[in-house]
Amino acid sequence: SRSAMDHQPKFFENLSGAGKAIGVLTSGGDAQGMNAAVRAVVRMGIYVNAKVYFIYEGYQGMVDGGDNIVEVSWESVSSILQVGGTVIGSARCKPFRTREGRLQAAFNLVQRGITNLCVIGGDGSLTGANLFREEWSGLLEELAQKGKIDAEAVKKYAYLNIVGMVGSIDNDFCGTDMTIGTDSALHRIIEVVDAIMTTAQSHQRTFVLEVMGRHCGYLALVSALACGADWVFIPEYPPEEGWEDTMCVKLSENRARKKRLNIIIVAEGAIDCHNKPITSEKVKDLVVQRLGFDTRVTILGHVQRGGTPSAFDRILASRMGVEAVLALLEATPDTPACVVSLSGNQAVRLPLMECVQMTQEVQKAMDEGRFLEAVRLRGRSFENNLNTYKLLSHKKPDAELPKTNFNVAVLNVGAPAAGMNAAVRAAVRVGMTEGHKIFAVIDGFEGFARGKIKEISWGDVGGWTGQGGSILGTKRTLPAKYLEKIADQMRTNNINALMVIGGFEAYLGLLELSAAREKYDEFCVPMVMVPATVSNNVPGSDFSIGADTALNTITDTCDRIKQSASGTKRRVFIIETMGGYCGYLANMGALAAGADAAYIFEEQFDIRELQANVEHLTEKMKTSIQRGLVLRNENCNENYTTDFIYQLYSEEGKGVFDCRKNVLGHMQQGGAPSPFDRNFGTKISAKAMQWISKKLKETYRKGKVFANTDDSVCLLGMRRRNLVFQPVAELKSETDFVHRIPKEQWWLKLRPLMKILAKYKTSYDVSDSGQLEHVAMLPKEAETGAI
Repeated sequence: SRSAMDHQPKFFENLSGAGKAIGVLTSGGDAQGMNAAVRAVVRMGIYVNAKVYFIYEGYQGMVDGGDNIVEVSWESVSSILQVGGTVIGSARCKPFRTREGRLQAAFNLVQRGITNLCVIGGDGSLTGANLFREEWSGLLEELAQKGKIDAEAVKKYAYLNIVGMVGSIDNDFCGTDMTIGTDSALHRIIEVVDAIMTTAQSHQRTFVLEVMGRHCGYLALVSALACGADWVFIPEYPPEEGWEDTMCVKLSENRARKKRLNIIIVAEGAIDCHNKPITSEKVKDLVVQRLGFDTRVTILGHVQRGGTPSAFDRILASRMGVEAVLALLEATPDTPACVVSLSGNQAVRLPLMECVQMTQEVQKAMDEGRFLEAVRLRGRSFENNLNTYKLLSHKKPDAELPKTNFNVAVLNVGAPAAGMNAAVRAAVRVGMTEGHKIFAVIDGFEGFARGKIKEISWGDVGGWTGQGGSILGTKRTLPAKYLEKIADQMRTNNINALMVIGGFEAYLGLLELSAAREKYDEFCVPMVMVPATVSNNVPGSDFSIGADTALNTITDTCDRIKQSASGTKRRVFIIETMGGYCGYLANMGALAAGADAAYIFEEQFDIRELQANVEHLTEKMKTSIQRGLVLRNENCNENYTTDFIYQLYSEEGKGVFDCRKNVLGHMQQGGAPSPFDRNFGTKISAKAMQWISKKLKETYRKGKVFANTDDSVCLLGMRRRNLVFQPVAELKSETDFVHRIPKEQWWLKLRPLMKILAKYKTSYDVSDSGQLEHVAMLPKEAETGAI
């Protein structure tokens, strides 16, 4: 089968939750995506025959008991996937901090037979849960002594299992790349920054934006990277002495370069190197006094916690929720309390207290002024963000730049994808910092052949990160029919290296150019490809630039359509997504939107399956959830077209539900890039340009560059936990060229997840999960998952 696994799968069918009771609570500050996690825990719990209870209002509800702890059904969590915050409430709870409070909580849980807790919250909530677990047997003995429970109960409920999921918009928890809510908070910040930029542009203003993050600068740093801010203040990396002068010089230089606005981002916990706070008002006053610029402050505040969760957060939280239930089912009295999290693209389990200790270490390092150590402890993803930001935001004076005399051409190939411009900006600026001249090619290989090529400078790419589409222009044309002309242009402009940002055509293009090396010496130069396509169908990379933005577009549209269907009742929508033959958008869109089915090419289906789906929807209409959502990839089957499926459903559903169809089309290629795509594009492209510099040095002989080995034509991709350069020649064996997709795709393993959450019986391979890892050993390149 096309999605054959290379190991012996271990399935969870033999894990039964029968006789177990799971309590789920959200605690601490709320975060978008908590509801998706709650939904996944409830549905997975019911799926494995466990009883699941909501514990309302966090630990307060656990202490108060009564109506605060309620058994729930499948339908209890319907329609909460797209809601921000937490529907089961969260409260700060003083009583739980006392032994008396915890004694009462233990009594309330034992009454209902709950010995498995799933806690969704920040490090404080998780530490509290761990203490509760350690005290559990003592609490039960005390309850028995007071005659509140009998000796039988003490024996029966002897152990409490705890699994945590981190819900926090600050992304301040060590050991996990992305906490639930971080991506959505970045969406809110970026929406605001994009809006402010247009007004700042009109009035030539400076804006100081204050974002959340009392102890962690992640939101400030990543949003600064995503909008190309002029300056950023974060607690982990205070500015050096005399920063006031440096910053003002930088701002006025930018104005002198015809830049009409300045954006300064301040984390609420920003400090200087003496641990004194740097406030947004202080920064504003400084700019006004020293430079006289018209300056405004905007404090984003709780906007960042609000709004609907992004597609990334919904998928992250759904994966984590299912993983949490598996971890609870497998827990023994000897396994430590764990948190489930994402590393790169992989679900991992980590000992809860190791993560908490490391998180506290960061704070300690900051309090003691060991700031470099604090940055290092935050992990490699954080460090990379900081280094990339420093590289791209400050242009060194020409006199300080090295001169290599190498010319590097950058071009976009294939269909437009949001985030391409961010990648071009990073390539241009890193290339210039490395001492090269950068040439921009207009309109892909076709433009290249026609000589549409010009030198591009630092200032030319200012403000590009937030622009959708492709500013350079892009075409699907392959180079094969223009080889002679492209070789001429490379010779005329003395191009020593190529960077191609694009989709499957870019990959085919590089294969054609490297095959033409025998005939044309001009192509014997280092070439690198950065994957950018909404379809996410490029071999050698788990993600491509643009796919996240498209996924958010699909999810937003599905939310609206679901709302319309809920209003009319008994209505099923069939939605067609893009992706060529690759089912990534349909499958992940279905997971993020809570769809009932997704038809994709990678998993063949027949009329029996269509019929089963219709019957499933007919059953669903008898419950309180009277709407259906079905996604179909545009090329999943040449005969079962969107129209065919629509007509089949309409006929079979007569009298039970009616049907509507919707083709999303090219709106999936447009729109401003999501924070993920801006950052992924920026970081992957910067890394690709550094590779080009390295290769140029290695292949420069006797006054010219000559590279003709396979490893001088590479694709830079995200693989599980790392960014890897892979020779395109080696990727050929992994590619299905007829259908333009990789032969094996990681996301197919998430397919059963969607089916389970839509109430289908299926088998789910859990071989990848289940091993507890240790925090210190985590390879923190995990560039991914996190941006």
